Amino acid sequence: MKLNQLQNMVAIVDHGSLRAAARELDTPQAALSKSVRALERELGVVLFDRESRGMSLTALGRLFHQRASSIVNELRRAGDELAQAQGADEGHLTAGLSIVPHVSMLPQALPQFRRRYPRVKLQLVEGLFPELEARLRDGTLDFYLGAAPHASAVPGLLTTVLFENTRTVIARKGHPLAATRSLEDLQDADWATTAVDYKAEEDLQAVFKSHGLKSPSVVLQAQSALSMIVALTSSDLLALLPLQWAEFPLTRDGLTSFRLQEHLPAPPIVMVRRPDLPLTPAAAYFCDVMERYAPRPVCECTSVERGR
Repeated sequence: MKLNQLQNMVAIVDHGSLRAAARELDTPQAALSKSVRALERELGVVLFDRESRGMSLTALGRLFHQRASSIVNELRRAGDELAQAQGADEGHLTAGLSIVPHVSMLPQALPQFRRRYPRVKLQLVEGLFPELEARLRDGTLDFYLGAAPHASAVPGLLTTVLFENTRTVIARKGHPLAATRSLEDLQDADWATTAVDYKAEEDLQAVFKSHGLKSPSVVLQAQSALSMIVALTSSDLLALLPLQWAEFPLTRDGLTSFRLQEHLPAPPIVMVRRPDLPLTPAAAYFCDVMERYAPRPVCECTSVERGR
């Protein structure tokens, strides 16, 4: 088994097709196909289903891809780590961020990071932990920074709490209910939730139930921050979101937060990473500057290792 065979397999999966992978690797498609077939013969399994629409992983292929992806990504990180340890300012870094770090920490942290590592290719993936966990475990992501997972423990991963957070009701500026001071007066309103968090609607209902109120009507699920912004600014929908949404310069002119009497806690903001492998210098520096611009004081003694 050769490293380039693993790299070729991972490239096909990452880029979605043999053609796209060949273009990215600057390798003839025939050579790439030959490499994969040689790997299959050596392993004694079929890794890809070949169809007219392209190539897709088999069940055994998905299992092997997890290992292959981890190997390829860690070898790349090892090269980046050695180069950065000797003063180089280049490499790759892929971070998963939920919306709160995007709007409250990244605007200040990114310029500082770019000054220190101007040639590091930084890839930011928007999402919440449930959908990003697999990419964190297989090494595609260096770390996750965002809302804490619903599960009380994440086996095999290190979770560090950065700060506690609070939610508020967000709506467009000039909303007819903006003067409302109680959740009770919002029971009959129409609501929007995020779709990336599979428990978002249940969570909203639980908030109302905890105050002895009936479940609100959810009429829209937004798959992205942009969808949520458009939905809220162009309608009378309400959303229960972290308070940073209304403080972000790009949204505060169009959105407002309600000053409710109820306290509405939000999941804490955490960093999650694999504890068995160190971050590269660039990744560690990015984490440091992001934490430096956390909107709340960083919790002391809240670094907890779960599931090791």
